[in-house]
Amino acid sequence: MLSFLLILIGAGLLAWALNWLWVWYRKSQLKAIGGEIEPDEFEATMRKAQIIDLREKKDFDAGHILGARNMPYSVLKERMTELRPDLPVYLYDAAGELSVRAAGRLKKAGFTKVNFLKKGYQNWSGKTKKKKSFEA
Repeated sequence: MLSFLLILIGAGLLAWALNWLWVWYRKSQLKAIGGEIEPDEFEATMRKAQIIDLREKKDFDAGHILGARNMPYSVLKERMTELRPDLPVYLYDAAGELSVRAAGRLKKAGFTKVNFLKKGYQNWSGKTKKKKSFEA
């Protein structure tokens, strides 16, 4: 029983390490088109960009970065044509992992200026907006 538990823990640690390495690799590949940026840089330069919230609508309605538009990752492929490839695209999600995937998709589609918020919305302290029904 103990050896099975150790194998299970080892497999879990290996899966976590491989996922971390994959995300790190993807981030390094995306530096050519912009890549990950800190919240202060995101906020200072976002007025000239298309800000896309990749979270689902209920999360977006509960609170989002002021000026962002909701385009959940689950429908990004179908709605990508709504974005202008000649303007920078700023992405964010809850914690930052989906943004890496979305940036990769946009890069494949020919976008050349794509940035994503480091650690996602949870790391944001700038201006936000909530849908009226979510306000207390």
